[in-house]
Amino acid sequence: MTRTTADVTFLRGYNQALVMAVGRTVPRFERSTVVTATGLTPQAVSKVIARLTADGLIRSAGVRRPGIGKPAVVYELVPDSRYAIGAHVARRTLRLVLVDLAGRVHHSAVSPLPRDFTPEHLLHALRTGIDAIIAGWEPRGRLTGVGIGMIGPLDHENGLVRDAHGLRHWHDVPLRTLAEAHLGLPVHLDKDVTAGVTAEAWRRGGTFGDAVLIMVESGIGGGFWLGGTAHRGAHTNAGEFGHTVVDLDGPRCVCGRHGCLEIVHNRAAEAGDIARAARVLAVGVVNLLQTLDLAHVVLAGADLLRHQGVYLAAVEEAVHSEVPRADWLVTDVALSSLGADVIAAGAAMQVLDRQYGVPGLVPRQG
Repeated sequence: MTRTTADVTFLRGYNQALVMAVGRTVPRFERSTVVTATGLTPQAVSKVIARLTADGLIRSAGVRRPGIGKPAVVYELVPDSRYAIGAHVARRTLRLVLVDLAGRVHHSAVSPLPRDFTPEHLLHALRTGIDAIIAGWEPRGRLTGVGIGMIGPLDHENGLVRDAHGLRHWHDVPLRTLAEAHLGLPVHLDKDVTAGVTAEAWRRGGTFGDAVLIMVESGIGGGFWLGGTAHRGAHTNAGEFGHTVVDLDGPRCVCGRHGCLEIVHNRAAEAGDIARAARVLAVGVVNLLQTLDLAHVVLAGADLLRHQGVYLAAVEEAVHSEVPRADWLVTDVALSSLGADVIAAGAAMQVLDRQYGVPGLVPRQG
């Protein structure tokens, strides 16, 4: 491909992403809506709308007749025109969801994974679960791929799971390549918490600025949304929040260090002291806020959601009382809007992002 062709292809895809962002953000839109929101020329918008309509991604929803001038065609997104499947791989379970182009979850199922499961175990569970989702319904013409939110450490760029904490059989496993061959579908692999924060960004649109999603589910991680995009770090392994040290003389963690937030938290939770476990997490959250100055903290994960009131109260109290000048350094603390589905749904949304753009490009309206 020549440089000129590559540039044209990129520009076409970028313009399409802008228009799709508007379609996800507002129920219905006109050409002028897109022009105002994106800065594209009316001619460019008309070309993109024509392509998206031909592909079945958007459709006409009638016309608006102004008092003066020509009627304007009104468009809307076609949510069931495309789907993606998302997977959340935890240490004990596999959660699968089916998500449409608007980001709605249509199916959610959880199955157990064997203790200390192998790549072969996971591939079999993925295939079985995906077959169950599409049984009796043939979406393959509309199924864009599978997203996997996986335990780290993880090399997102190369599709490798690098020594996943607490799993002996996951040393430099090329999971993305293995899954594509096994499933016969395009696969997107990312760290679980990065997938989760992507889902929250989809749900909240342009109002979701610098943020972190904290997941507590057998382990603890943090997914970062900085400057309007997912932050993966220099080696695409950002998010090991649970493996920051909070007690120099603490117990040995699965990562090999002593006194990590995760092991200190887990010891308290295993002893039944949920209040102390929540307090440990809250201390870690305040440390993050002091480091990154975040506007949003989202709490998620099956273990946290079982005691969501305790965790939410502890983190809110710490944020309001321990961050200096909390009247100025305001941070919103909330539970995930997608509950236990957030990681799997985010993984599916990342697949849709690769094809159809990121909705956070346009501020939410209405």
